[in-house]
Amino acid sequence: MILALAGAVLAAILAPMEAEDVRQHLAGFPDAHAHAHQLRPVILGMICFIPMLAAIYYGLVGSLDRYLIRHFIGAFAICFGALYSIWLISDLTDNISDFRESDESLTLMGKYYLAAFPQVFVQFAPFGLLLAMLWSLGKLSQGQEIVSIIQTGRGVARLILPMVVMGGMVGLICLGFNYQWAPWGISFQKAILEKASEGSLSKARNVVYPEDDENRHWYIGGFPYDYHQGEPLQNVIIRSFTPEGKPKLRLEAETAQWNRENGDWVFRHVLMHDVSARLGPDGPLSPKRIPTDGPMTFKGWPETPWKLIKPALKAEHLGVPGLYSWLLENEDMEWTSKKQFLTQWHYRWAQPGICLAIVLLAAPLGIVFSRRGTAGGIALAVFLCAGMMFSSTVFLALGESGYLRPAWAAWGTNIITTVVALILIQRRLVGRPIYQTLRKLLPL
Repeated sequence: MILALAGAVLAAILAPMEAEDVRQHLAGFPDAHAHAHQLRPVILGMICFIPMLAAIYYGLVGSLDRYLIRHFIGAFAICFGALYSIWLISDLTDNISDFRESDESLTLMGKYYLAAFPQVFVQFAPFGLLLAMLWSLGKLSQGQEIVSIIQTGRGVARLILPMVVMGGMVGLICLGFNYQWAPWGISFQKAILEKASEGSLSKARNVVYPEDDENRHWYIGGFPYDYHQGEPLQNVIIRSFTPEGKPKLRLEAETAQWNRENGDWVFRHVLMHDVSARLGPDGPLSPKRIPTDGPMTFKGWPETPWKLIKPALKAEHLGVPGLYSWLLENEDMEWTSKKQFLTQWHYRWAQPGICLAIVLLAAPLGIVFSRRGTAGGIALAVFLCAGMMFSSTVFLALGESGYLRPAWAAWGTNIITTVVALILIQRRLVGRPIYQTLRKLLPL
């Protein structure tokens, strides 16, 4: 009841804020996929109630399962807390000088580390689960409690079931964070550091966008972070061409603002030049400046800030709604590669599954029946996790470069890890040494 009340309060605070952000985004970019963005406050509210679901499961199982869950949750809290503390100290040491340059350093630090938490949780939760499994099962093995539990008639699979369920709960939290807030936090952290050191909050810099249908090319020096809320673009240069591809006009402006109501573009502090080829007695003449008076407004242009920033968006910084909207918008585009964005879209759904795979992998390595201790299992688990990290990096690179289908690239590591885990669990169930199995797979 306490966790349900806490989740309800937290959801009542966060969900309306997220809904307002979605409303602002869709108002600025009506071509974005509305349903994918409208799910954001719903998923954020559901994340707040996951601890309550874990508590309900804890209350429904027997006393022995509760004992195992307490061991596992306590170990996970300590291990994840240690990993998070190490990251926090290291990151604060690297960035404290940037925060000191700002007049609102404490506020920026709070926003920075609050935005970083979803990504850090997704990054370190699998390793926290690995260490928690090895620690809790190793401690139970050393006290001969594993043997005592098995002698009651409960098998190894039934023994690790409550820990697998808790690992699944952690995976659900990672899945919710991966929908939007973990990848979003990466770009927002960089923007906060820029705000602290330079005083400006930018989404992207030096963006180039070709609008071939209108014979215009855009060069944008700075995209403000709140560009979807009407903030003007900075240092804009637009080059227009004739239908034959020859230079025609060049427009330079300090700011360019898009009106969300009528789609007009308003340019301020404008310099315009006629750069069409004109020959004089001594060769080509210099560009002719066209007089301008005050702000310039252009109507009917199809470009929107969302379209202009597309070439500067990085797939790893976009959540599921952003990736899906990008893929729909660029479905017929030939000048950009979609494999990187499609691979990352599949990876958003696949990455949280590694939490469950790691729990299954660590379980047979943490259970020890002999006197040799748990050092061998720990070393082997660390070795296998290093292989998982390498495999994930290689698979993603192959998927983004087109050598592997995006779905296989995203899910490949999960599939391999789960197969290895099931083989090890089967060896443990029949009482055969795991190390002999692995030794056969390794070259001698």
